[in-house]
Amino acid sequence: MTKTTQSRPQRWAQPFGSDMTDADVERLLNIPEIKAIDAEKFPLRIPLAGILRNDSRIMRYKSGDIVIREGDYGNSAFLILNGTLRIVLAPGLPGEMLGRKKIQKKNFWQVLKQLWAHKKSPEFRDVKQYNQKAGLRPSAEPGSTHVFLQDVPAILDSNRTADIHEGSLFGELAALGRTPRTSTVFAETDAELLEIRWQGLREFRKYDQGWRRLIDQRYRQNALKAHLGATSIFSHLDDNELQEIADNTLFETYGTFDWHHSYIKMQGHDRIEGVKDEPIITEEGAYPDGILMVRVGFARVSVERGNGRQTITYLGAGDFYGADELYRAWKGEMNVGLKVTITALGYVEILRVPTKTIEKHLFSYWDSGKRGGTRGGKPVQGSQRRMQDFFEQTLAEGALQEWAVQERFVNGTQAMLINLDRCVRCDDCVRACAATHEGNPSFVRHGKTFQNWMVANACMHCADPVCMIGCPTGAIHRSMSGGMVVINDYTCIGCETCAISCPYSNIRMVPIRDEDGEHILDQQNHQPIIKATKCDLCADQITGPACAFACPHDALKRVDFRDVTWGRDMEA
Repeated sequence: MTKTTQSRPQRWAQPFGSDMTDADVERLLNIPEIKAIDAEKFPLRIPLAGILRNDSRIMRYKSGDIVIREGDYGNSAFLILNGTLRIVLAPGLPGEMLGRKKIQKKNFWQVLKQLWAHKKSPEFRDVKQYNQKAGLRPSAEPGSTHVFLQDVPAILDSNRTADIHEGSLFGELAALGRTPRTSTVFAETDAELLEIRWQGLREFRKYDQGWRRLIDQRYRQNALKAHLGATSIFSHLDDNELQEIADNTLFETYGTFDWHHSYIKMQGHDRIEGVKDEPIITEEGAYPDGILMVRVGFARVSVERGNGRQTITYLGAGDFYGADELYRAWKGEMNVGLKVTITALGYVEILRVPTKTIEKHLFSYWDSGKRGGTRGGKPVQGSQRRMQDFFEQTLAEGALQEWAVQERFVNGTQAMLINLDRCVRCDDCVRACAATHEGNPSFVRHGKTFQNWMVANACMHCADPVCMIGCPTGAIHRSMSGGMVVINDYTCIGCETCAISCPYSNIRMVPIRDEDGEHILDQQNHQPIIKATKCDLCADQITGPACAFACPHDALKRVDFRDVTWGRDMEA
């Protein structure tokens, strides 16, 4: 039997920049910020020059071009080679200026009108509106387009900004932490930047002490302290105490940053259920050496059952575990071990706050009775408030929980969940969706099923929206109110980055048409122009999601998987 073989894919098979040359690399090696790096510290398989050639690219921006937008999810940092940029301070620029979609609720008459105002052709677009609203400027880099600001002097006059100059690094915290950008940065003058994707940034931090100190210092000062202060167990501490905790907290990462690629590849193959191939964060029975806090991503919580493991719940951003065990040990109980095994689902960032720090700043405070945070002599904490319920759940509830975690549906904050025992396949949900979107339904009524439950192929408006990473224009973004993941049709360039990145295949690329039903063609190559489309949660509808509103049998719900109690409230 003939076997198919191929070369094993290499890390740098797809360089970040398509046109990096030897001259570019040589030039970068001689700029002060890179020249200070000791190239000898890098292993032969990951040389400094290789990182520059394959994990970075030189980007050129014209005056007014937006480099990063507040609220976007990015996977790269920027080093200014020349030119002047501006960072917009609070309250920031309006969403429309950033290439975002302005959402306005329709009134009663507009809602009524859409019932009979169907377009004859699917995916109709009024092309006259694009030139007026797009605000796009093509870039020399293939697949890259910039949103630009029309009147930079007026923006400088009406907004608080600060300038950043040659040699400055920005965007690294959001890139490494997969968190939204906190500010908008645009080019005040024509500028040249070195864009470093997160893989290269990770290697700089790993092998060069200077970059590691710089990034860690910025993280502890700007991000970690704020994160700790927003957590319930540390909310009583002052700035100095929070800084002390931040200085002692360990920052750990598990899993793969671009987990959606491996997850998508895994879908067509048989999988072994459970935690076998997931990176272990901590194991059942291990000595608790601190509180584990999830900063980014999801972690599976499982316990040993017979010859295998059973998933009892999961931890998401803001959840923490370990205080109960630490508290019992602090009170004098002997041989206290962790009750669960915690493993990484995809990519997870963990903050490990050491035991000594917890004892100093929390347990005495909890024991004093100043905070209503104890129950039966034990601290009540974050996700552990429900942990005992998960230990006691039935086998059926546990199986559903296992499925939801295995399929990564726990990422969904507005998943379309259909009870197949109630659904009569009338398609009223699909027709209602089409009616609210000019005849174009934004979801497909099929999906993965477990027993009588189906998660339909509709955008879940994820807690960790990996579809937003890499969008060159920020066309796919979170709405400022409600947090829905929406697409601005005017700034979507049809690059397919979001559709490829979506782990659940919930974004479709469609050719758009004019009033006569003909495909709208690209002026350069005369190929049909395509756009990304998906569920927008009926953000402009006064009724909310039309699919759920129209279901005559109450078979369809929009659910946040983080709040679902399987088998207890799903029938309510």
